[in-house]
Amino acid sequence: MGYDRYVSPLSTRYASREMQYIFSPDKKFKTWRKLWIALAETEKELGLPITQEQIDEMKAHADDINYEVAQEREKLVRHDVMSHVYAYGQQCPKAAGIIHLGATSCYVGDNTDIIIMREALQLVRRKLINVIATLAKFADEYKDQPTLGFTHFQPAQPTTVGKRATLWINEFMMDLEETEHTISQLKLLGSKGTTGTQASFVELFDGDLEKVDRLDPMIAEKMGFSSCYPVSGQTYSRKVDTFVLNTLAGIAASAMKMATDIRLLQHLKEVEEPFEKNQIGSSAMAYKRNPMRSERICSLSRYVMADVINGEVTSGTQWMERTLDDSANKRLSIPEGFLAIDGVLDLCLNVTDGLKVYPKVIEKHLQAELPFMATENIMMDEVKMGGNRQEFHEEIRELSMIAGKHVKEEGKDNDLLDLIAADPKFHMTREELDKYIDPHLFVGAAPHQVERYLREVVQPVLDANQDQLGVIAQIKV
Repeated sequence: MGYDRYVSPLSTRYASREMQYIFSPDKKFKTWRKLWIALAETEKELGLPITQEQIDEMKAHADDINYEVAQEREKLVRHDVMSHVYAYGQQCPKAAGIIHLGATSCYVGDNTDIIIMREALQLVRRKLINVIATLAKFADEYKDQPTLGFTHFQPAQPTTVGKRATLWINEFMMDLEETEHTISQLKLLGSKGTTGTQASFVELFDGDLEKVDRLDPMIAEKMGFSSCYPVSGQTYSRKVDTFVLNTLAGIAASAMKMATDIRLLQHLKEVEEPFEKNQIGSSAMAYKRNPMRSERICSLSRYVMADVINGEVTSGTQWMERTLDDSANKRLSIPEGFLAIDGVLDLCLNVTDGLKVYPKVIEKHLQAELPFMATENIMMDEVKMGGNRQEFHEEIRELSMIAGKHVKEEGKDNDLLDLIAADPKFHMTREELDKYIDPHLFVGAAPHQVERYLREVVQPVLDANQDQLGVIAQIKV
């Protein structure tokens, strides 16, 4: 790596080699050649004078791209597609005259974009499934671990560590459905010509519109797609890119939500992301264990969510049948959106696979708040013994104010139960009051909800995707 020029951190620090290859020049140009072969085969099958010998020649050189020839040619003609047509023709002299026959640049450019986005979405889907699987294991392990719930980041009715994890899973499950929907809706552009009218193919097939109609479905089948978009200008509608970027942004939002929760919980010392033996948390404060990977999830997720606007604006500014102000933007926004979300998902895999839970700290926080939450049950039991509900409510309110003052103004532990035990109006000892602050009494159906959700919703998805499991994230920094 040279140190005298900018290199994207998405490549050097965050994205996997697998995702980087999907958006590599090699992948793109090899896909171009596959599309040229599919076009030639289809034209031959529809009756154009193309020989099997020409097609075999093209297939023989589908992968050994002569990049140097293409690069030198592009310096001369300033056109990437025609440079690669020329380079391919140099390797395939018998087929040189029929390569790209009737097509425009968007035949290879746009169809390749769709093919690459679908493959990238399939990798995203695989990693999403693995994040869900890792979180499901975590949720099941901690389904019975009571923990303080938070609303407005203020102490609220307890839940369980596992139940909170199901909230993260549920959002990723929504993202999985959306990703699968987006993949299912992707279609090829096909070969529509310079303004989408297929005029060149009407000419090639001597006005035989039946053959023109068969062209796109045959190309789609050869490239592994069910169909092409029925109408277009020169390009596929850039609205397609907005759907893709929004899908990535949805995943980013879910990842940010989970990572933010982990960051807050790590501040409380209840849950902690993985921290390696030799990892340094701060250059100045040697004792620190910063949630740096969760912070990085949030940072990259923010980038992916902001990237959405590129697709929307590009879609809205495509004049008539074609304008080229999409090109430079798409070269950045689509690959970098995918590389960033790939980094996010690898980090999610790493963090969720090594989450550390500290039950003693969780219990300490629970015990600081449960006396307040237990007062309703205490009051009800006093009423059952013949007391007046309104009188006990007022007494508990006053004692709660005193206990709250002790905690907030004097920094003491919550002594509400001691105050109740010492109050002659109540008829319970301190030991009898302890039964009211068993955390398991306050979590409602949380453990049951976790079991049922994992069994009925998550596990069927994991069972159906056993072949997708086993992804191990490699974190570079």
